[in-house]
Amino acid sequence: MRPKSPRIAVRAIIVEDGRLLIVNAWHKDQSPLMCAPGGGAELHSSLTDNLAREVHEETGLQVTVGAPCLVNEFHDPDGHYHQVDVYFRCEVVPGSPRPTTWTDTDALVTERRWVTKEELAHKPDSLADVAFGSGGISYDPLEPLVR
Repeated sequence: MRPKSPRIAVRAIIVEDGRLLIVNAWHKDQSPLMCAPGGGAELHSSLTDNLAREVHEETGLQVTVGAPCLVNEFHDPDGHYHQVDVYFRCEVVPGSPRPTTWTDTDALVTERRWVTKEELAHKPDSLADVAFGSGGISYDPLEPLVR
């Protein structure tokens, strides 16, 4: 069945000490792809509330959600999948716990890494420039889905 509209998701840009937090996007047996933490927006909850919830579910971190910094679309050109990711700059709440081990409540995220700009070779293509750039908002249209 063809969806009526794109899926909306939210992602966190969390940079500390020159490193960006990324998590696995798929179960390891499906893909080694890593991405910024986040996920699908739920109905009747703001994008920022959705993002704070998703980051906590995936990493155990409590964050404050700041300004949007990137809108990225990706899709499966041969299928029915089309997602719009809205990225927000986030900061870990000072004094909040920093779990060294964490079990994602949905059992999807099993790996978390802090990476430098040079180590970041992940989608979307503009992620490194946005995460480590000077600010503003960027738009990255219709990248093909990668697994």
